[in-house]
Amino acid sequence: MEKFILGAALGMVGGALIVANNCKIRNLVKKNQEDLMQKAEQYIDSKLEQLENKGQSQQAN
Repeated sequence: MEKFILGAALGMVGGALIVANNCKIRNLVKKNQEDLMQKAEQYIDSKLEQLENKGQSQQAN
C-alpha cells in the first residue's frame, strides 16, 4: 500500500512538472512534492516502528 501511495504521488508530481511551464508553478509543485515525500516518509517510519514494537512484544512473550 505504501509503495502504491508513493508511486501515485510521484506520478502526479511528475505529470504536473511536465505540464507546468511557469516558473512559479514549477516551484510550487516542487515544494508540494517535498511536503508529500516528508509525509510519506513519516507514514512509512511510523508503520515500521509499529512492526518493530510488535516484534519486540512477541519476543518478550
